[in-house]
Amino acid sequence: MSSYPQLSEEHALVRKTAREFAERRVAPAARKIDEGEYPRELLREMGELGLLAPHIPQEYGGAGLDFRSLVVSIEEIAKASPALATIAEVQGSMIAWNLYHYATEQIRERWLEDVAKGRRIVAFALSEPCCGSDATAIQTRAERRGGEWVVNGVKLWITSGLYADAYLVAARTGPPELRHKSISLFLVERSSCIETSPVKVMGVHGTGTAEVKLNDCRVGDEALVGKLNEGFQVVLDDLNNGRTCVGAIGLGIAEAAFAEAYAYTKRRTAFGRPLADFQVVQHYLANIYAQTEAVRHVVYTAAWYRDLKDPAFPMYAQLAKVLASRLAVDATRTAMQVMGGFGYSTDSRVEMLYRDAKATEIYEGANEVILNTVYKFLEKYT
Repeated sequence: MSSYPQLSEEHALVRKTAREFAERRVAPAARKIDEGEYPRELLREMGELGLLAPHIPQEYGGAGLDFRSLVVSIEEIAKASPALATIAEVQGSMIAWNLYHYATEQIRERWLEDVAKGRRIVAFALSEPCCGSDATAIQTRAERRGGEWVVNGVKLWITSGLYADAYLVAARTGPPELRHKSISLFLVERSSCIETSPVKVMGVHGTGTAEVKLNDCRVGDEALVGKLNEGFQVVLDDLNNGRTCVGAIGLGIAEAAFAEAYAYTKRRTAFGRPLADFQVVQHYLANIYAQTEAVRHVVYTAAWYRDLKDPAFPMYAQLAKVLASRLAVDATRTAMQVMGGFGYSTDSRVEMLYRDAKATEIYEGANEVILNTVYKFLEKYT
């Protein structure tokens, strides 16, 4: 299909721009990124094309479009490099969104345009060694001293952590027993108070994943993003955006894996026949395609609900994330099986996609936590 009911001609133009950029600039660099090269220049180029934060108004460096435009952009980038798409979705759906909707005017004026244009990178610093899925148990603290906030703590698995120019830090500003009611968000600029060290991961290499230590980092009241002790509501808003975009990444991975496997079965022969002539192979490919088309509508609908401010958005954000991440893992595994030894080799893009796909089941909320959230919605609405 060339069009979908959730999308308009405007979104088709965004897709065309993103696809051309992905094919021209991202695909040739994908292996270098996979080998660990952080794609800062590509992020700047995405920003200049309006693909990094298309939903942010033009006066702040965006394209003045909508959230669906971001989702379409992320999907196309993910086909070429899930790692770049991961960095971009954090920068666009979480950081730029946060600064526009919740930051002080001072912070917006100083940071938002550079973030939307990809000139400066901000990492989302939530997870900690103690707490990934249980984010309300974080131990990083921000204490009031002499008219400033002093932030201390350790963050872990932070995308762009090695290379970020600033960090959006979730910190406890009240008693631990208040859990989510004593968490605030602060924009902490990189300085000598921050130490970073790399975290080696199975896939999505080149994302600068890091441990980030904050040692007496001092910020003023203007650095508060959202209201004091109400930062967790902002986090939830971020995560729903991020989960929808992870849905787009999973979708892009599945589409790329399908394209690789389909083309391979047409040119590879076995027992004197193209692989595509074998019914089991046809079933494998047809099943990937069927699942991809079904999941696509969930992802696009989630993004549409975000734009409509529909109360169904939080539920659909969870569905988009869990279904698309499962699809990404299943599609890449199946594509590799169809392609055999070649699929398992680094000469194949499917090998990279296979490793990258697994991350989508873990980041922005492990799928088990996502399903807990889905069940809570069921109890609420049924």
